Amino acid sequence: MSAVTSPPLPDDIDATVSNALREDVGAGDVTASLIPAARVSRAHVLCREAAVLAGAPWFDGVFRQLDARVTVEWLVGEGSAVSPDTVVCRLHGPARALVTGERTALNFLQTLSGTATTTRRYVDALGATRTRILDTRKTLPGLRAAQKYAVRAGGGVNHRMGLYDAILIKENHIAAAGSITAAVTALRASHPGLRIEVEIETRAELEEALANGVEMVLLDNFSLDELREATAYIAGRALVEISGGVELPALAALGQAGADFISIGALTKHVRAVDFSMRIDE
Repeated sequence: MSAVTSPPLPDDIDATVSNALREDVGAGDVTASLIPAARVSRAHVLCREAAVLAGAPWFDGVFRQLDARVTVEWLVGEGSAVSPDTVVCRLHGPARALVTGERTALNFLQTLSGTATTTRRYVDALGATRTRILDTRKTLPGLRAAQKYAVRAGGGVNHRMGLYDAILIKENHIAAAGSITAAVTALRASHPGLRIEVEIETRAELEEALANGVEMVLLDNFSLDELREATAYIAGRALVEISGGVELPALAALGQAGADFISIGALTKHVRAVDFSMRIDE
């Protein structure tokens, strides 16, 4: 199993876990009352398919909030490739807490591993180029920081976290401001510390954006020949992002077009959960 360095953790894990437990457990797990309160059990989590593991901190957080006596031993690291039928962790603690937390903990693990697995698939398809796979804001509500963490675990990189930490001027903004120049000028004056990126649809827009010294351009739905021509014209004057209907078979060719990033909404939008199961050992 190969592994990558675990990315930095977001600071909202406890709050995200608390919200998830609130919607699932509510006032209490009534079925868990079938289990004697004093019973202590062991359990394991099995990954039933090839995947990239992500989400252990959220999994741990579920049991930490339910009962601090539960211990989790991870046998596979974050960002590691997992073979089918691999035991990824073992648990020990009060049986009621184990069964109560099972679904919520697995929900985090299967969703975030799904994001990391998809990201790794795109990263691998890109091949040996300097271009990096970039995420978008097309995330599941309430799980943005978690999914962006999972993208990093899968080998991708993050775009802006939200509408507040970087500027992306799109066609509607340009229309509202009157021009790219007017939009850039206004936003530089009001938010001088933020990176400015402009979505480009024509050569004239590209020339105008570069003339205004923007830090990044987004080439949206350009053909491969148009991308090569545009990146050659930009010639390092701004970072270049490619976007728009990017599919796996096209990645290798797109990676040779000279862009810095290829952004893919499917990393976080088209989530296919990885198949994990948790079983009490005795």
